[in-house]
Amino acid sequence: MPITRRKTLGLIGGGTIFAAAAGIGGFAATRTPKAALAPWATAGTYDEPRMFALSYAILAPNPHNRQPWLVELKGDDTVILHRDTARDLPHTDPFQRQLVIGLGCFLELMTIAASEIDYAVDLRIYPEGEAGPVAIATFRKGAAKDPLFAMIPHRRTCRNPYADTPIPAEVVDQLTGFATIQTQPKLVAEIRALTWEAANIEIHTPAMQRESVDLTRFGKSEINANPDGITLGGTFLEGLMAFGLLTREGQMNPESREFATYVDTYHNWLANTPAYAVITSTGNTRADQINAGRKWVRLNLQTTALGLSLQPVSQALQEYPEMSKQYATAHRLLANPGETVQMLGRLGYGPDVGKSPRWPLKTRMLDG
Repeated sequence: MPITRRKTLGLIGGGTIFAAAAGIGGFAATRTPKAALAPWATAGTYDEPRMFALSYAILAPNPHNRQPWLVELKGDDTVILHRDTARDLPHTDPFQRQLVIGLGCFLELMTIAASEIDYAVDLRIYPEGEAGPVAIATFRKGAAKDPLFAMIPHRRTCRNPYADTPIPAEVVDQLTGFATIQTQPKLVAEIRALTWEAANIEIHTPAMQRESVDLTRFGKSEINANPDGITLGGTFLEGLMAFGLLTREGQMNPESREFATYVDTYHNWLANTPAYAVITSTGNTRADQINAGRKWVRLNLQTTALGLSLQPVSQALQEYPEMSKQYATAHRLLANPGETVQMLGRLGYGPDVGKSPRWPLKTRMLDG
């Protein structure tokens, strides 16, 4: 969760803090959590076809970066995908809809990667109902390469402000097969207001904020030890941590200046958004949610290919009581009667951002 230096300094007391933080010496030499980022470098280094595909699948976007996948290999051609229930988000995702969407992203990246080495993947989704595995995937020879494969190592989720540059119509046309793209100024303004209203509710609802804070990894050591959740790292932010200016307690205290910084930063992200991407479904079954995830990650890969940035802003789609009004508004604005809005994302031209931490593939596998 990057916080800009200008915003942070303005709210916590000026340049003297940064000067002190930057002067820690050897501590500031490098704060890159290399171990947590290693799976990006090892993707594609496996000879076994399923492991090759899975090494890319673990790079999939997913809510709160929980990485809720557990996989097992059966025989010579089968992957069984399970949802790791220990990684649930009981407050912000009480029905696991968003987590299942993340599993759909995983399955799609696995399928795309398999095609690169001439394997097709046949999927059976929840073949035993919700009590059983999420999917059983069978690999077989014979597949056309997916052109989006090349974008997997470059895919990011950009949580920074976007430029006010309009997205050209010809670019929108290249995205319409993946999602509904909203660029009309009036509707964009309404969605922008809705996303901030919903985010503000979540930030100020203690149980929801606590869930996020508990999953925040503060600094390189925590990120390497638990390469999931929400990351706060880098020399500048770790300098603030060293001086006690960035803490879990401050993130939970609405009266603190630190909390105000967080709220102001989040508002700045959302306010600087020129367009939105929307994925809906006619039903809301687990299969619909998996399909939404498959569409979302393909959209993310296509936006990457086009030089665009994308970030999910899903608070208004969450199914807990405090969000019921915003949920209804989102569906009124973005869906036809009876449809479910599965994904809503900010879309625009943003800065380059770094990779998200990942657990190594071996840690996400069950013994066969």
